[in-house]
Amino acid sequence: MEKIKIINARILTPYRLIEKGCVLIKEGRIQKISTVDIDTGDYLVIDAGNKMLSPGFVDIHTHGGGGHDFMDATTEAYLGAARMHAVHGTTSLVATTLTSTIEELKNTFSVYKEAKTRNKDGAAFLGLHLEGPYFSMEQKGAQDPKYIKDPDREEYLKILGWSDDIIRWSAAPERKGALEFGREMQRRGILASVAHSDALCEEVEEAFENGFKLITHLYSSMSTVKRINAFRYAGVIESAFLIDEMFVEIIADGAHLPPSLLKLIYKVKGSGKIALVTDSMRGAGMPEGETLIGSLKNGQRAIIEDGVAKLPDRSVFAGSVATTDRLVRTMIRKAGVPVLEAVKMMTATPAVIMGLDNRIGSIVEDRDADIVVFDDDINVFMTMIKGNIVYNKLKGGQQK
Repeated sequence: MEKIKIINARILTPYRLIEKGCVLIKEGRIQKISTVDIDTGDYLVIDAGNKMLSPGFVDIHTHGGGGHDFMDATTEAYLGAARMHAVHGTTSLVATTLTSTIEELKNTFSVYKEAKTRNKDGAAFLGLHLEGPYFSMEQKGAQDPKYIKDPDREEYLKILGWSDDIIRWSAAPERKGALEFGREMQRRGILASVAHSDALCEEVEEAFENGFKLITHLYSSMSTVKRINAFRYAGVIESAFLIDEMFVEIIADGAHLPPSLLKLIYKVKGSGKIALVTDSMRGAGMPEGETLIGSLKNGQRAIIEDGVAKLPDRSVFAGSVATTDRLVRTMIRKAGVPVLEAVKMMTATPAVIMGLDNRIGSIVEDRDADIVVFDDDINVFMTMIKGNIVYNKLKGGQQK
């Protein structure tokens, strides 16, 4: 790998901004960070032009993009989506499935394994996230209802036996067998996450004790305050705020959540407990018009308009068409979050959630050289993955 020196950068470390900073990269890792230019000699020099340099964006919930969905179960779908997201600053992602048959899951597992070995110029694959099928029918959202069911131990153990790439699994904790499911995920080091759930707050608290440490796309497809026999009960949303240790992810595309809710979530949870996620479908990076949720073979029709995907009857959103740069931009412009904090929710915090913060998510010496350079409007000018420049509009570097 080349030795690279990036100069004249406003470097965003986990806790501070370094003006006119310099970063040295060697053998795919961050070698040194400096407040002054370092004389190196044989390094490829890239001038950041006083733009911001941050850790590469980490998207822990995406279904695809660029006209591809991971449920297509083709190598090109995985690689094409990864390339598209890299252009927008994503350096690593967790490929996410939809509620489907277990045969479809098995098929995409083998394709993922092949795509991982061939991925040279797209966002790195961190692992697989299974979204469903153990969901609430009342909060199914755009998930296909014909596959929704209770957790079945024999079934999910069979699925886990098919792949060692599964690193998170979203489920509704109130369903019969869900707590045992959560404990099994915890035993295996797989992140269990509350999603598409109609649970009461007390049920989420019990789920947290049994392995569920994250709320999937907060506010989307989940319960809030409800009346039962005239008495009010808190739901999943309220539990996310009440359980201090609970992580949350939010689709900060400016459509799924208004500025007021983005501000509320940030005020209560803080950047250390929030991960920004795209939850993007194949329509991310594509023009408005008709699209599909899920695979080309068995997917549901959807329409892209107003910067978001919707079911054809426009009754609910159907995932997003966001990219990670848009999420950071939205938090800064619409929620008034400082740049350092907005970037932290797109880098360090998702890395912590996935237990990968010793490798990615921060500009620190000896971490992977996953780097993105962008201007004040969060327009991406360069994306580097493990020292490999996969997208570049800056002077001095050559796109690989």
